[in-house]
Amino acid sequence: MLPNGYPVFQYAFFVNDIEASSQKWSDLYGAGPFFLLYHHKTEKFMYRGTTQEADVSYAFGYLGDSMIQFIQQHDNTPSIYRDMYGPGEEGFHHVGCLVNDFGKARQELTDMGFENACELWADEVNAAYFDTRGVNGGFTEIHGDPAHILGIFALWKRAHENRTADTPAIVTMEEPYPDGRTPSYIDSLQLS
Repeated sequence: MLPNGYPVFQYAFFVNDIEASSQKWSDLYGAGPFFLLYHHKTEKFMYRGTTQEADVSYAFGYLGDSMIQFIQQHDNTPSIYRDMYGPGEEGFHHVGCLVNDFGKARQELTDMGFENACELWADEVNAAYFDTRGVNGGFTEIHGDPAHILGIFALWKRAHENRTADTPAIVTMEEPYPDGRTPSYIDSLQLS
């Protein structure tokens, strides 16, 4: 838990193949379904003082009350992921904390001496990744909690809670969720 009381809600792993990792976690742990977003782009991006942004894809799914995230980088652009893993390597990358006062949480981690290695604005939400490898072996993400993002996370959690033998392990997201719309794939999971 961060000093301001924000609990860890997400455990993220850098992987070589988000589809294979999603399927394996679904088979072994009953995690998911995993919602895959390919080649995510941000509106504003900073990595260690530069604007270079790597080509990454994400998978998000729940296991109990925890969100599991898989990240796959498709290039060798310097990034918070390449800071830890070279091509072909994979493993734990970061924990994520939802924060309702992003500026305050950012300042608290900065005051604790941790470097803000990456910050971005996408889908109408702020996120920043602090280099906390000396404490947890990875990074710590702070992620804003606007209502539309909490709504999407709630749908993903509900998809996990309502999972049956017929629920697919992987659901491909065909478009990002910048305005909080519920994409049509949610209806296919019969969550209502």
